[in-house]
Amino acid sequence: MELPLSNRFKHPGRWLIGATAAILLGTAAVAGITSRRSNSRVSLDELTVAVEPADVTVRIEATGEVQPVQRVNLSPKTQGRLERLYVEQGDEVSQGEIVAEMENQELLSQLDQAQARLERARARLEEAETGARPEEIDRARGAVRQAEARLAGAQANLAQLRAGNRPEDIAEAEAAVNRAQSTIREAESRLMLAQGELRRHEQLYQDGAISRQELDRREDELRRAQAAVEQAQSARVEAQRREERIRGGSRREEVERAEAEVASAETDVSQAQSQLDELLRGTRRETIAQARADVMEAEAQVRFAGIQLEDTRVRAPFSGIITQRYADEGAFVTPATSASTVSSATSTSVVALARGLEVLAKVPEADINQIQAGQVVEIVADAFPDEVFQGEVRLIAPEAIVERDVTLFQVRLDIVTGLEQLRSGMNVDLTFLGDRLPNALVLPTVAIVTRQGEAGVLVPDEEGRPQFQSVTLGPTLGNRIQVLAGLEDGDRVFLELPRGENLDEILQRHES
Repeated sequence: MELPLSNRFKHPGRWLIGATAAILLGTAAVAGITSRRSNSRVSLDELTVAVEPADVTVRIEATGEVQPVQRVNLSPKTQGRLERLYVEQGDEVSQGEIVAEMENQELLSQLDQAQARLERARARLEEAETGARPEEIDRARGAVRQAEARLAGAQANLAQLRAGNRPEDIAEAEAAVNRAQSTIREAESRLMLAQGELRRHEQLYQDGAISRQELDRREDELRRAQAAVEQAQSARVEAQRREERIRGGSRREEVERAEAEVASAETDVSQAQSQLDELLRGTRRETIAQARADVMEAEAQVRFAGIQLEDTRVRAPFSGIITQRYADEGAFVTPATSASTVSSATSTSVVALARGLEVLAKVPEADINQIQAGQVVEIVADAFPDEVFQGEVRLIAPEAIVERDVTLFQVRLDIVTGLEQLRSGMNVDLTFLGDRLPNALVLPTVAIVTRQGEAGVLVPDEEGRPQFQSVTLGPTLGNRIQVLAGLEDGDRVFLELPRGENLDEILQRHES
């Protein structure tokens, strides 16, 4: 009876027990032979086998499972309702492709608002860096001219009051009132025209037919027309007052009022000139710095809103195939709070994504020293028992795992042949093809016995009786095992016990 190769490597430390059981079964077989040959003598050659050198290849057997090279459960970063699922099981996706999308209408609105705030901040910065617009400077210059004209009128009025009244002055005052009246009518006409144009351009702007700049130009024209009406009305009032003063004669209180008006006009001229000078000098550096800071803040808000929106999209981290679907459109999904096994569905998973295929083998600690990267491996799947696929060792785990008190190392294999037939989750039997051993001393594995945990064999003594011989064993080679020390070429070992011999008595006799 031979010890199965897989048993020794799946359960290291128990193969010696199996070998001992084989010897005991062999002993039972000897008893049967003895009973059948009770009247004949069995030769030593029939009970033993010679230890012989042979050229053999080390074959290490293990089991494994076909699994994806890379596999992950995909879930969103934010909780919410699954609005769109763009993939189905078996679909191929590319890295970065959107596979699912959560509800995000509110976040889209927030992003639009953040972008609008950014545009306003940029416009304010551009205005600050560019300085005052030409129309603003024109309005400031107009204000200076108006203030100067008022000052000139006030000064002339004061001079007139101080000089007294003349007929020609009265006639001139009446003409000035008439001119003011005419100027008011013209200014009011232009104002009405500007108001109509502004209303028409406001509608065009709302329809998108003109730019904001064109609308601003119309608003400036309206403001200039209003200023012209106000200026004309002021001029008429002044002309009327002057006429009254000229007709009524100069009084002291009138002179005082004229002097106060001159002083007020001088103040207005100074203020208007100061505002014009400020516009001509441009925006202060502190104002520009603040405008830049506002732009940076608005840009950060846009990025933050964009990140929040992106978090509602589930993208493929690598190219692969959708292997499982865990959620349907309309389902409420929450982000994962802890890691989960990639092979099982979770309440936070939408789909499972996998790439490529490999074999994950588990090799006992006693055999891991005979495994190396690039080693050829034979693969037999339970689903294809008559086919032998080829693999290659890609990676040996640097740290062991313990399963059922057995220390194992994970070994990852590249599948060289059979990728079209093998599927994820299939169980496979593996044979690692190791070194070729020339002239290795080998004997049947059933010949191995143990004595107090020590491996050995039974060899004939001088009288031909079996005695225990300690040996050092190498790797198992099919139904044979290599002997590294303790035996020499040509030595014979017992496979069956002679009539009347008992294994326990033989081992006890050796101990004594």
